[in-house]
Amino acid sequence: MVKFVSLTSRYPFMQEHPTYQRLKIQQIITETQDARTFVLQQQDGTPYRYRSGQFLTFAFPKPSGEQRRSYSISSSPECSEPLSITVKRVENGEYSRYFIDHAQKGDELLCTGVGGLFTLPEDLSPYRQVFFFVAGSGITPVFSLIKTILAAHETLSVVLIYSNRSASDTIFYRQLIHLAEQSKGRLIIDFLFSSSNNILKSRLNNSLLTAMLAEREQTSRDTMLCYICGPVDYMDTVSITLLTEGVPKQNIRTENFVSYVPEITETPPDTDPHTVSIQLDGKTYSMQVQYPVSILQQAKKEGIHIPYSCESGQCGSCLARCTRGRVWIAYNEVLTDRELEQGLVLTCQGFPVGGDIELEY
Repeated sequence: MVKFVSLTSRYPFMQEHPTYQRLKIQQIITETQDARTFVLQQQDGTPYRYRSGQFLTFAFPKPSGEQRRSYSISSSPECSEPLSITVKRVENGEYSRYFIDHAQKGDELLCTGVGGLFTLPEDLSPYRQVFFFVAGSGITPVFSLIKTILAAHETLSVVLIYSNRSASDTIFYRQLIHLAEQSKGRLIIDFLFSSSNNILKSRLNNSLLTAMLAEREQTSRDTMLCYICGPVDYMDTVSITLLTEGVPKQNIRTENFVSYVPEITETPPDTDPHTVSIQLDGKTYSMQVQYPVSILQQAKKEGIHIPYSCESGQCGSCLARCTRGRVWIAYNEVLTDRELEQGLVLTCQGFPVGGDIELEY
């Protein structure tokens, strides 16, 4: 059972740990039968710094060891809203079930920080239109992104194509309709319901997506920015179709809500031990890392508390910058080619090769 109240008193080491933040649940809002929004506040009451599209990672102590889960932020920093996450019950999901069924106002959560790269580019000037392709609870980070665009980027128009079973199962259904009504035509929404009698427009497939793209696009495809969030098969269908339709690969962003252990068939070109130096919170740590133990795994063994969540190369929580040497990454669903060229690495899937390396957080 997950215990939400007074975790830091039960586990004193967490109270002293500089990377843990204590967030209190201020309000719980029912969105659907299986989804709740949790309004959070820092212990000192100060605003929490984050970007739209990011997530918070929470630590849950268990006798077998600490478990971590990440939940997307649904509030927008541009809208003077309190920090909020939205959680949907997942079948066999231990922590989502307890968020939905047992978390209460006043409960305290242990947060290891904010992360995620499913954000808006720093420079939006090349783009004219943003498409969001979303299924189910994938709306959570997208809701934040849409609000930010409407509030702070008035030159951009937005199209949301949102798949669910029915209107009653649709998270933020009425809020989205209200946003569209207030947007003066900047936000267009197509709701797709699998329970609909209109079978031609109930489930998103490549032919329907192609038709909707042609109907809704107001700009050339190279000035179109696309975000995709939903089940893996859904995201694959949308990504492949967009690429086929001429949307540049660098204009497509994805966020994977379902972590799985990837099957790694390759080995790094160098399996010798190397020294990894880590700059973290003003301190320098040093350790020896050798394949098949990843940088993150070795750091955990040595009590070096670097950020992480999924441990499978799919969320970006463990992101670091390599300032010297080379890191071989076994599996990566997060970083673009450009980000890799800039030295960004995933420590959960990363191994030093060719010599010693230095990492910065």
